[in-house]
Amino acid sequence: MTPAPPAPLAIEPLAGPLDATVAVPGSKSITNRALVVAALAEGRSVLEGALVADDTSSMAEALATLGFPVACGPGATMVVEGTGGAVPPGPAHLDARLAGTTARFLLPLLALGRGRYRLDGAPPLRARPMGPLVSALRALGAVIEEEERPGHLPLTVVGSGLDGGAVRLPGAVSSQFTSALLLSGPAMPRGLRVEVEGEVVSRPYLELTATTMAAFGVPVERVGERGFAVEPRAYRATLFHVEPDASAASYFFAAAAICGGRVRVPGLPASSGQGDLAFVEVLEAMGARVGRRPGGTEVEGTGELVGVDVDLADCSDVAQTLAAVAPFASSPTRVRGIGFIRHKETDRIAAVVTELRRCGIEAEEEADGFVVHPGWPRPSRVRTYGDHRMAMSFALLGLRAPGIEIADPGVVAKTFPGFFAALDALGRASPSTAG
Repeated sequence: MTPAPPAPLAIEPLAGPLDATVAVPGSKSITNRALVVAALAEGRSVLEGALVADDTSSMAEALATLGFPVACGPGATMVVEGTGGAVPPGPAHLDARLAGTTARFLLPLLALGRGRYRLDGAPPLRARPMGPLVSALRALGAVIEEEERPGHLPLTVVGSGLDGGAVRLPGAVSSQFTSALLLSGPAMPRGLRVEVEGEVVSRPYLELTATTMAAFGVPVERVGERGFAVEPRAYRATLFHVEPDASAASYFFAAAAICGGRVRVPGLPASSGQGDLAFVEVLEAMGARVGRRPGGTEVEGTGELVGVDVDLADCSDVAQTLAAVAPFASSPTRVRGIGFIRHKETDRIAAVVTELRRCGIEAEEEADGFVVHPGWPRPSRVRTYGDHRMAMSFALLGLRAPGIEIADPGVVAKTFPGFFAALDALGRASPSTAG
């Protein structure tokens, strides 16, 4: 019997300007990096403020299946028992579910071990590319069997250890491939040197990888403009604090820009290495005011927004957020440099344009981005395409315009299970609705 489709969620418009402090969950990108590093460290590591969501649960469960004990403590704490760089032998079957970071970060880790390790995921993850990482690992000596479509899950690693060395990797598809190799590089007897060829997309995520590794005692050396090297050495177990997720914060900063008033996100300072915090600079260019403080970041809407022409190659996860802000600007907005997001959870360029048009907003696809024109959204039921960021971004339209529904709100569990509760709390924080 076919299960009933999930009930759509109606978004309630806000009655007045905001005055809210929002505690967003920990960074997915940092949490999954820290989990891998902690598993390879010598001893017990504690991750405070970690994200507890589908993407990070898939990583924690996969590591536990491999034989790295991972326990969830009170609140958002994870405790990882590291093995000093030794990967428990196979066989093992691992399910990355829908998490690209889980699948990509695990593959080099598996190549360090001995035995057979099968890595798979849900159908949408099977559609996402793994080919450049597979090729790089084979160049380092790994044996990887492709069961179905070349360069895609499911994959079986026939592990016999991985010595390391030098390898080249294209940078235009995903920075996750380079990060994946670097995270496991210190456990390779010869260390690792990665030369990234061509355009490097999402460069701040490579810096995030290096920062996380350094916190566990392993520096990443920059070699020229596009090279990275790590020496063979053990990670040091540590108490590690995970920052709030800048991608998740973008929705609430956008809400302030759209609805007026202020939204503050504590714990996300201007010094953060998360590339998606650059979204506040885009909002500032559009007319919002931004407060940058050591203890957090604040955005204040001024009631006036203008369109921008912006390259988001280094922070592509906020492209959909900007697409939801753009209709309320007084001039068109063009987003460039993000052609690679056609290979994310869905084709995020096509999906954005399709759903904006469904909402009555004029928008056009371009090869590497999209253009959004000013307009007022009409009542519509927005499709999510199984993409958590489509649901969270397009919910913003409903904060201003009545009649917006999200067809599959449950997809937000991938990275932000409490998103709609937090969005609803914005209305309760509005001065005009505070009783």
